[in-house]
Amino acid sequence: MQINSPRFKERAHQALDDANLQRALGNLKAGFPQKRAQAVACMPEFDDLRDQARDLKNHILEHLDLYLEQFESKVVENGGQVHWCRTGDDACQTILDICRAVDAKTVTKGKSMVSEEINLNAFLEANRIQPVETDLGEYILQLRGDHPSHIIAPAIHLNLEDVSDAFHRHHRRPKSDDPAVLMREAREMLRKQFVAADVGITGANFLVAETGSTIIVTNEGNGDLTQTLPKTHIVITSIEKVVPTLEDMTLFLRLLTRSATGQEFSVYNTLSTGPRRPGDLDGPENFHVVLVDNGRSDMIGSQFQEMLRCIRCSACMNHCPVYGAVGGHSYGWVYPGPMGSVLTPQLVGIEQAALLPNASTFCGKCEEVCPVRIPLPKLMRHWREKEFEKHLTPRAARYGLGGWSFFARRPRLYRLLSRVANRALRTLAGSKGRIHRLPLAGGWTDWRDMPAPSGRTFMQQWNEKKAGETAVSREKKA
Repeated sequence: MQINSPRFKERAHQALDDANLQRALGNLKAGFPQKRAQAVACMPEFDDLRDQARDLKNHILEHLDLYLEQFESKVVENGGQVHWCRTGDDACQTILDICRAVDAKTVTKGKSMVSEEINLNAFLEANRIQPVETDLGEYILQLRGDHPSHIIAPAIHLNLEDVSDAFHRHHRRPKSDDPAVLMREAREMLRKQFVAADVGITGANFLVAETGSTIIVTNEGNGDLTQTLPKTHIVITSIEKVVPTLEDMTLFLRLLTRSATGQEFSVYNTLSTGPRRPGDLDGPENFHVVLVDNGRSDMIGSQFQEMLRCIRCSACMNHCPVYGAVGGHSYGWVYPGPMGSVLTPQLVGIEQAALLPNASTFCGKCEEVCPVRIPLPKLMRHWREKEFEKHLTPRAARYGLGGWSFFARRPRLYRLLSRVANRALRTLAGSKGRIHRLPLAGGWTDWRDMPAPSGRTFMQQWNEKKAGETAVSREKKA
């Protein structure tokens, strides 16, 4: 997927002018947050579980190498193979080699953000292997040549007419605006692909070190068909998904679905533990796990390590006012919302993604709802600091911050300047109390009037309060 993060502002303006997208985002704001709130209200111990999950994730990351080695040992013991890939290119080549070894022509795919991250579909197509997305949202996007705008609801930016047009164009069937008809049509088309596929590729929500198992959490069942019908099953996942035990996995499952969709559990929670064994009714003959690093090991021990706690629930973006206004495509790469504003600069470089950590109101809602308590606003501030250090911020902003820093270190001068500025702004505002144009504030005044300062400043009120308390104290002593 091409990196368009440097065009965030341009794409955000386009999103704000897109009436269909704004209607879709309105449905998002009325859906997932309410369902999450209802699910959390039914579980009094939810915050305690969040604390446990945070602490467990921290423990895992401190011993990540040990748990990954244990996982690999168990996978091999179960008859599977593990492939370690430092980069996305390594992972693509590894998967291509596996497909060629079994002479694969068609591949079915379950939902996988890591496969989006490494641009796997385009790589396979360039090498004459046809990948078919089987998650309904991903399938629709593939027909349209589109990309996900949300990590659990990839086609949330589309409406019914968009889907109907795509199906009519590719399936050669009469157009329909009945969702049930469209669903049956998609099921019919995908069933043929499930049966014909040579290889099935899925992601993984978690990897279990004690058993060598992978687990996928879905609501459609496409993942089960993808990993059981083809003779070869490839799991592509990132290294931070490992958990020590099956019991630990259940802790994260209890948090994941409530935070993501408001469900107690997803419809399908499917464990895969190696290839088919004698006596099994179904399952693959070959089982491969492709572990992708792609910059994550560099986060271990850094100020961004906490981001590796993420379990991809999407709660942060579901509650983010910026994502809710501009949608996922504005962020310009695979991971949108607050989690993407932290993860994308790490994976593609802050030079490519400098605008994303600034795409925040810093309201703190993302941290408030995160099931593993990732301090996303703090991490975005760290990226802003790095952006400033690398001189990636606009010159006017750097000089402005430098000027503010100069005065902030000189309290008397700061207070004097504040008084002068307040009077000047009130004069500019006139009797209406609003400023229509102001130098260096076009980002505000191009779209709305700026209210002039009114009444006393905070420092004036604070000093008056302290003076009053001092006077009362003296009277009592007298």
